[in-house]
Amino acid sequence: MTELAPTDIVIVDAVRTPIGRRNGGLSTMHPADVLAHAQKGLVERTGIDPAEIGQVVTGCVSQVGEQAFNIGRTAWLSAGLPLTVANTTVDAQCGSSQQATNMAAALVGAGVVDAAVASGVEVMSRIPIGVGGNKKLGLGTPIPKPYFEQYEMTSQFEGAERIADKWGITRADTDEFGLRSQQLAAQAWAEDRFGTQVLPLDAPDADEDGNILESTHHVARDEGLRDTTIEGLAKLKPVARENGVHTAGNSSQISDGAAAVMLMTAAKAKELGLTPKARIIDTCNVGTDPVLMLTGPIDATQHLLARNNMSIGDIDVAEVNEAFASVVLAFERELGVDRDIINPNGGAIALGHPLGGTGAFLMTKAVHELERADKQTALVTMCCGGGLGTGTLIERL
Repeated sequence: MTELAPTDIVIVDAVRTPIGRRNGGLSTMHPADVLAHAQKGLVERTGIDPAEIGQVVTGCVSQVGEQAFNIGRTAWLSAGLPLTVANTTVDAQCGSSQQATNMAAALVGAGVVDAAVASGVEVMSRIPIGVGGNKKLGLGTPIPKPYFEQYEMTSQFEGAERIADKWGITRADTDEFGLRSQQLAAQAWAEDRFGTQVLPLDAPDADEDGNILESTHHVARDEGLRDTTIEGLAKLKPVARENGVHTAGNSSQISDGAAAVMLMTAAKAKELGLTPKARIIDTCNVGTDPVLMLTGPIDATQHLLARNNMSIGDIDVAEVNEAFASVVLAFERELGVDRDIINPNGGAIALGHPLGGTGAFLMTKAVHELERADKQTALVTMCCGGGLGTGTLIERL
């Protein structure tokens, strides 16, 4: 076991809600209530006095409507947690809550606070992807004209197809990977691998018109899993190009959910009598080509490995967000990664991708998988809209 220095940044615990499918079990809940469940559940499970937490940093992409007004703060107060604990909500696109985790780690590492919570949320059923830049709002568009003089503007769908072109990834490759995600997620649930991380909850029922009722329904499992076959996947139509390689069966799902991670110095954990699960080795957020857009996991991983004098062979578990199958397949090919270590319990193709919440989801999965599988080192990395790559290296204690 690694001998901790007092100033080492440790993860005490990490939790998540089940991931709801579009218009599924969590879609009747206000996003702040979904996040509050994760934040409060984390505090209760660790037994910490929440006033000991210096700051909360939250990731959320579509910060409009119900997800506006610093949703991390709203959730914290809605959960009845101390008003003295401040929160900042950040947007690093899909990597928002991974960057929130990295920023929380930086606050602890810099000595600004002794303990912090990182969290993330997105309820895409209620706040659709891209709504903040919708022209119908009458508030203009996010991209100014000078941007187009510098870069071609592509969609994430097109970026994923161009990645497939560059790395020679075929439709058969993406379908095979999509099936793998579903099979591994099904196996994980069958073997109760998520039991230590998921916080079930009761969500309100709604009538056909969307009116909230007094009754509730219990949500305890991820809802995106689908029983499928390679033949069934092959019948799906491409979503970006007429002859493209990506379909709804090998791309991430629109989802709802929240997750939360507790970080502190090793000295603080010892003072509070808490046993850490992992240590933060290093973090990063790198800029990448905004046209290909989704190659960030490659650059982030290369950056982290070089900074820490490590090789890809030193990684036991790699949680790489399955935004599109080609993103992970390009990562695998470019870095020479053994596929067996990538998303061993399935990824966003099967489980879902609640945008700003996914980074904290992946961190939660990685922390608990190291413990379950008796492994040592994990990498969490994501691609992000606009050309970013978030990365975090952790070591099990």
